[in-house]
Amino acid sequence: MRPIRVALLGFGTVGSSVYEIIQSHQQKLKQLTGRNIEVAGILVKDEQKRRDVADQVVITSDYQQILNIPDLDVIIEAIVGVEPGYTCLTEAIEKGLHVITANKEMLAHKGNELRDAARRHNVSLKCEASVGGGIPLIGTLTQLLQVNTMTKIEAILNGTSNYILTDILTNQTGFEQSLKAAQELGYAEADPANDVDGYDAFYKLMVLSDLLFKKQPAWNQVAVKGIRETGLKEILAADQAGLKIKHLALLETSDGGAWTSVEPVALTDSHPLYSVDGVDNAVNLNGDLVGEVKLQGPGAGAYPTASAILEDLIQIYQHKEDNIQNDAVEFKSRDKQRAEQWFVLSQQSSLAGKNVSSNWKFEGDIDGWYGYQLSATEEQIEVLKETYPETKAYRLAGLPTQSATPALVSI
Repeated sequence: MRPIRVALLGFGTVGSSVYEIIQSHQQKLKQLTGRNIEVAGILVKDEQKRRDVADQVVITSDYQQILNIPDLDVIIEAIVGVEPGYTCLTEAIEKGLHVITANKEMLAHKGNELRDAARRHNVSLKCEASVGGGIPLIGTLTQLLQVNTMTKIEAILNGTSNYILTDILTNQTGFEQSLKAAQELGYAEADPANDVDGYDAFYKLMVLSDLLFKKQPAWNQVAVKGIRETGLKEILAADQAGLKIKHLALLETSDGGAWTSVEPVALTDSHPLYSVDGVDNAVNLNGDLVGEVKLQGPGAGAYPTASAILEDLIQIYQHKEDNIQNDAVEFKSRDKQRAEQWFVLSQQSSLAGKNVSSNWKFEGDIDGWYGYQLSATEEQIEVLKETYPETKAYRLAGLPTQSATPALVSI
């Protein structure tokens, strides 16, 4: 089988760690997906800067060059801000590529638009790394707690702020000194505003709200306060009272409304998040059936985030032994006779001697298109694509494996 070909948007701390893990864990990744994983391209700001990557990797500052890489399967976005990430991922989805992102700010602003686009184009949008770092939070909420109705979320969602608050208490330092320590350890950016002013945690809370409730509270009604004004004096006073100050994100539903806030809160030692220190993130969930669930893990650092990104990649391609499925081949035409001719020829000539299982056809009740979908192996799909460029390949579960060009051909 040909390798899974991915492109990285951004090659900073997270992007370079994703590349490193792909190179060093190739055997493990192949065991999990059944295929090699190959980084085919990297989008960067400065093409002249030397990077320790394989010679065949396309290094470019032109996103269109990334999209034009042959047989590209997945875009992994590891840049910051709403743009250019939103535009890049929208174009990738429209081209039939899976997308994986760690960009919580973009998802908070444009997550619903991207999810709708992914559904329309039959591709996966994965975002485990956007909330909680190395905690498998989104997967837990969307796959393991689907029957539950979540009534309350209390969370420490920013590892940088949690590290600073812990360091101030542990080492009796001031805010600026602890912030500098966080920057030296790689936990805080040179411009730490999003972290220490509460916006990073706020964006993550909005992503969780979208996933759990399919909507967000009005942003101007959410109290957002960072930790800049939480210094040694305040933290020691809380400690002497048996309390610990944590930067807490809250989302609680009640009587059709929601209580939301992102702010420093003094917790008692009986609170589930009281003991969460250092760069850890933690989420305390209340479900109507499961009750109280706490998830905790590293929330800052390159490897936890890169790990979550690669878990998303594996989820897209992994075949479970008890659920191995063939792929499907789709042909569309506005000419009904042409569509029927393709179906007959695909069985009688290109796949002579091959076993092609059941098919279904769709007629011109949707935008005037006619077509057929067949169940076939990957080898059979390659034969069809060579003979009939109009074909498009999908997994039957709804995840595309590879799209011919163009996706829809008007004949």
